[in-house]
Amino acid sequence: MSKHVGQGSEELAAVAEEALRHLAWLRSAGVAEVPEPVLPPPSSSVEPAPPRAIRAEPLPAPAASPAAPSTGAYSLTGKGCGSPSLLAIRRDLGECTRCKLAGGRTHVVFGVGNPRAELMFVGEGPGADEDAQGEPFVGKAGQLLTRMIEAMGFRREDVYIANVVKCRPPGNRNPEPDEIEACEPFLRQQIAAISPKVIVALGKFAAQTLLRDPTPITKLRGRWSSYGGVKLMPTFHPAYLLRSPEEKKKAWEDLQLVMKELGRLAPRR
Repeated sequence: MSKHVGQGSEELAAVAEEALRHLAWLRSAGVAEVPEPVLPPPSSSVEPAPPRAIRAEPLPAPAASPAAPSTGAYSLTGKGCGSPSLLAIRRDLGECTRCKLAGGRTHVVFGVGNPRAELMFVGEGPGADEDAQGEPFVGKAGQLLTRMIEAMGFRREDVYIANVVKCRPPGNRNPEPDEIEACEPFLRQQIAAISPKVIVALGKFAAQTLLRDPTPITKLRGRWSSYGGVKLMPTFHPAYLLRSPEEKKKAWEDLQLVMKELGRLAPRR
């Protein structure tokens, strides 16, 4: 008898832990109150408690998870899934094996930021730091991108950031056509779910993928284009700007055009 009771307690503990994770995600999605589910008791002799309303706000933030295995395991409370539509896309992506990049990744790098952002940045693909942390643009190029975002008068959490491919190409090589083809549908779904006012395409792969235009980024940048009815501004990738700091002035000119489109004045320095 005690063995069966112990198993029942373990099952209830697992259910409770999953419920806490789900409530934490609901809180991040803006849901203030949900009905408490009535769980079946371990024994038919115990009457279930009547349903009552529970509020998501007081729940503590989920504890940090241990490092994910090489399969790139993800959580439904993970980065970039702050709306039901984005969560559905992340579930569909799953532990993706649609191209050969899956074999060498640590994490699938889905995206990060405000799920209702008016401004979205799209890069090429994750590097070593991004692969390790599961978040786009967190290395040196990401630190520069954060400064660019702040110079525009935004916070990083105000915008949404994603990449064309969600897994790191080995050795940070350029993504290959079949890899872009496998991953691009998820980027397009992300853009549709967020519905930004402006997209900034960072570098040639992002610009050429979204615009279906092989024109070099040096000629694409600084000129408005359109993607699915959304205004799109191509500019240099932050990694390129780190290698060629003399081009930062041109990138800032591009971002000023974006600020003007969004009705924002450049902050005083």
